[in-house]
Amino acid sequence: MSASHALSDSLTLTKRSLTHILRSPDTIVTTALMPIAFLLLFVYVFGSAIDVGGAEYVDYLLPGILLITVASGVAYTAYRLFLDMQGGLNERFRSMPIARSAALWAHVLTSVVANLVALTIVTGVAALMGFRTSAGPLEWLAAVGILVLFTLALTWLAVLSGLGAKSIDGASAFSYPLIFLPFLSSAFVPTHGMPGPVRWFAENQPVTPIVETLRALFGGTPVGSEIWIALAWCAAILAAGWLAASLLSRRRFG
Repeated sequence: MSASHALSDSLTLTKRSLTHILRSPDTIVTTALMPIAFLLLFVYVFGSAIDVGGAEYVDYLLPGILLITVASGVAYTAYRLFLDMQGGLNERFRSMPIARSAALWAHVLTSVVANLVALTIVTGVAALMGFRTSAGPLEWLAAVGILVLFTLALTWLAVLSGLGAKSIDGASAFSYPLIFLPFLSSAFVPTHGMPGPVRWFAENQPVTPIVETLRALFGGTPVGSEIWIALAWCAAILAAGWLAASLLSRRRFG
């Protein structure tokens, strides 16, 4: 089957998934609610007690909140994929002249679109709370690109979870560690005040370089080597998730 045929099938099934979301937009709203709650809590309750070197705390905090938004949003991908499998939809697709990869890619592309909407909502709320940026068009383009890459990486982990889960709760539970991983990074507080082992983990896990890169892009400051570390982490997670999900899909559906 040609690549153009597979792309056409993926886009057709993506349109189907997006139609379901438009009919039930509460999933996007729900995705944005928890990050917005964290934003309000940390800015208005804890922000005055946290020293971030003179910067406005909402500016410091937003990059980490955006990553939490993505981690929360991809849980719905695992949930929707699991429901499709339980309903026998994938078996029906196999009886039709549809590319094998189209169903999975449709869920992935839907996740990217839905998460971009949720990220826009969260960023808008942050702007109302005082978030300001000196980023130009190129910096914004780079920031969006990193967020899309991060979304793709986590979405393939969600696909893997949806394929391998035995229950609805199990399908979406994988996202819980991802949501709380930013708390053990530089997303909420600088790492220099953390205890030794915690600091080492915070500085060597994927969230910190991604957060620092987004923070630099939004602030209009040089990103340094952090951007390459961030891209390497995103690419590695994406490759591992895609490979594992593809192998599991072939094992289950031939």
